[in-house]
Amino acid sequence: MNVAIVGASGAVGQEFLKILNERNLPIIRLDLFGSKRSAGKTFDYKGQSITVKELRHNDDFKDIDIAFVSAGGSTSLEYADTITKHGTLMIDNSSAFRMESDVPLVVPEVNGEDAFNHPRNIIANPNCTTIQMVVALKVIHDLSPVKRVHVSTYQAASGAGAQGMEELIRQVKSSAAGEEIKVEKFAYQLLENLIPQVDVFTENGYTKEEMKMYHETRKIMHSDIKVSSTCVRVPVLRAHSEAIWVETETNLNIEDVKMAFGKADGIILQDDPENKKYPMPLFVSNKDEVFVGRIRKDISNDKGLTFWCVGDQIKKGAALNAVQIAEYLIKKEYFNKNK
Repeated sequence: MNVAIVGASGAVGQEFLKILNERNLPIIRLDLFGSKRSAGKTFDYKGQSITVKELRHNDDFKDIDIAFVSAGGSTSLEYADTITKHGTLMIDNSSAFRMESDVPLVVPEVNGEDAFNHPRNIIANPNCTTIQMVVALKVIHDLSPVKRVHVSTYQAASGAGAQGMEELIRQVKSSAAGEEIKVEKFAYQLLENLIPQVDVFTENGYTKEEMKMYHETRKIMHSDIKVSSTCVRVPVLRAHSEAIWVETETNLNIEDVKMAFGKADGIILQDDPENKKYPMPLFVSNKDEVFVGRIRKDISNDKGLTFWCVGDQIKKGAALNAVQIAEYLIKKEYFNKNK
């Protein structure tokens, strides 16, 4: 297969490169694309030095089977036809196409089969907060349909890209040196602070990030689940955490839920509160799986339960999920059948 990464110089683009170096996709050729500013940079892929090409409206994607695109929504919208016109499958990491009816929104552990129905040759990668939540929700949903979800997120600086992480690191260094702390990327200083706003507010008082969790969860799970969230930016570098309250149709036994989590694909159960063992972003950064713990009954709801989950935002929340979509299609011999 011939594969491309669009937005290769960004935080997620670099994570794509790292993941492709680690995993064994049947790649014959890897092409890297970026902005005019990024063109000419070189990056390593399995011992090869690959030069970033400038993304243009031409035929550079003619022989590309899969393009992993993470260059922002405006770039995805502008270049989608250029990327897909010769049959390239575009797996897009932006929000540009997520809610389009003819574009599947896919988390392989939850709705992998949806990836086969992509009439525009575009598959959308969900929002990072949605991805880790639905991986966990699917386990519960299979035991008893989920009716309602309340979630509070604790989102790392990485959700704002490389600039967000760099700003947090600069603020730590400035604070340690007794220097002025500068704020550029975020609305407020992130160091020693929590910011109860991720993305812009909408008319109903929820932010776009919070509404993404509502709409995307329903689309991925093919369900009318009601989701209410509060998304908070926290001074953590790259792993998101979520406190989740779930109401199901029937009353579930907590031990059955724990057993199901322990057997689920893509999940690490870390639930031993007596010994202070539970997921934390410090230890989940750079891990592939979604980590789940603090599982207990919701004492305010007979049919409710609550749990805590943590996932690496750049990895499972972005690049890895996209690569897993490709791996799912490869495993099902999609590309063999469509060549």
